[in-house]
Amino acid sequence: MNGVNDTTGLVLAGGQGRRMGGVDKGLQLLRERPMVEWVLERLAPQVADILINANQNQEVYARYGHPVFGDEIGGFAGPLAGLHAGLKRAARPYVLTVPCDSPFLPMDLQARLHRAATEANADLAVAKTGDQPHPVFALVRTAVLPHLEAFLQNGGRKIDTWYATLKVVEVPFDDEAEAFSNINTREELREHEQRA
Repeated sequence: MNGVNDTTGLVLAGGQGRRMGGVDKGLQLLRERPMVEWVLERLAPQVADILINANQNQEVYARYGHPVFGDEIGGFAGPLAGLHAGLKRAARPYVLTVPCDSPFLPMDLQARLHRAATEANADLAVAKTGDQPHPVFALVRTAVLPHLEAFLQNGGRKIDTWYATLKVVEVPFDDEAEAFSNINTREELREHEQRA
């Protein structure tokens, strides 16, 4: 059982895109398509359904046919706020989070994280390459919602600090390190455009 039917995909598109000049990163074009389209295309076969967390341009994201919602915690509180809103809406035991600006995400992300989470009976499985974890590429048990809610209510915002309070398994993806390239600046967008 690879867990696809147990898993809701959550695209995190709630940031302000500050390093790209305050634009909505998921809607920036890469090879003539918005980055979020590449993300959705790679995510869809790995999950049973998809949610999109976006704090701006919600009507544009809604055109992709998935539920779209903003953070419930104000002030662009980061990926944990998006995860919190997603966990509240997910009807399946797991949520797989991916950022809207990583158009090359691994096609086996869910399968490998799910296997590791199941074997370790972990609350959360996170991808890593080398010594570097990629905290927004994670498979999270929906059951951790009350724990996350308490963390946020107490002023917590840092994803690493929250992870440290859970049973987490890190899953190596050194064979697919390039898949975690996320595009934060216009220069990086140009570089990937030229590599095509």
